[in-house]
Amino acid sequence: MKAKVQVFLKPGVLDVQGKAVEAALHGLGWADVKNVRVGRTIEFDVATSDKTAAEAEVTAMCDKLLANTVIESYRVEVA
Repeated sequence: MKAKVQVFLKPGVLDVQGKAVEAALHGLGWADVKNVRVGRTIEFDVATSDKTAAEAEVTAMCDKLLANTVIESYRVEVA
């Protein structure tokens, strides 16, 4: 099964990279852009055909390695 994990900083955590992107967009003429947040997407295959088991496995991966759950939140999609 294909797994996709999207990881973002939690609300209230300063996103320095997002601020830099926002400033660059303003500099290029898109002054109406606000509240830019930068995250990351991780895609991989999971060797199971059971969607519930795959979601549980990917969630465990996020909790242990893929996301820093103190400052980041994540969303798991399995298809």
